Amino acid sequence: MNSTFSAIRPLVRTSAKAAAAAPSRRAKTCFVPIALAWSHCGASYRVTPWPDVQFERLYGEEWITVEPSEAALASAAQSCGPAAWRAYLEFVPTDVREFLSGFAFKRMEALQVVARCPELLPALVDAPALTAFVAAHGSLRGTTGPAWAEISAIFERREVYGVLEWLGLPASRQTLTILRNISDRDVAKQFLEPLRSMLWEPRSIFALQRVPEITDRYLARACHALAA
Repeated sequence: MNSTFSAIRPLVRTSAKAAAAAPSRRAKTCFVPIALAWSHCGASYRVTPWPDVQFERLYGEEWITVEPSEAALASAAQSCGPAAWRAYLEFVPTDVREFLSGFAFKRMEALQVVARCPELLPALVDAPALTAFVAAHGSLRGTTGPAWAEISAIFERREVYGVLEWLGLPASRQTLTILRNISDRDVAKQFLEPLRSMLWEPRSIFALQRVPEITDRYLARACHALAA
């Protein structure tokens, strides 16, 4: 029996060494950052992983960097569901991930803002509703193209108050207080211009400051009253 055990022992040792040397299936598993993809009007779009966030459109067999239209970004909200976003955000810094997770329909626009102007993140975390104004800066200012570099330069010189003024908003603490009190950071585009007009009216400012939670319903009533 001892001779039999002695004969088996080298085989056991060899098998153990082989098992230890062989890479496990878990060790081979690796996670690769993925792009978010969607379709708009028959065209394919994608946004590449953080930190090199590029919005691209498929032309033939080649992905070309583009500035997506507001309509294309809006389509992403319908196509990119929670599972796709969860996989994408795995490779985004924690502070950015937490900020973006607070958005629903405007998450793609918010991603574009923080990717192009990352220095704005603390100000946007403080007043998330400001994100919608920054995202729509082209239409609010009546320009044809994006001005991300200009926004960054203005913020570097004058911080958030300079950005407020550049967007046509009153550069005041009252404006920031009102933006902080907007409960839904996915501010609908149709509210932006009326809200900007209201913030220049002293009576409207005083009224808005007294509302601790400014909901979409409140904004709709206020904008309707302004239009009337």
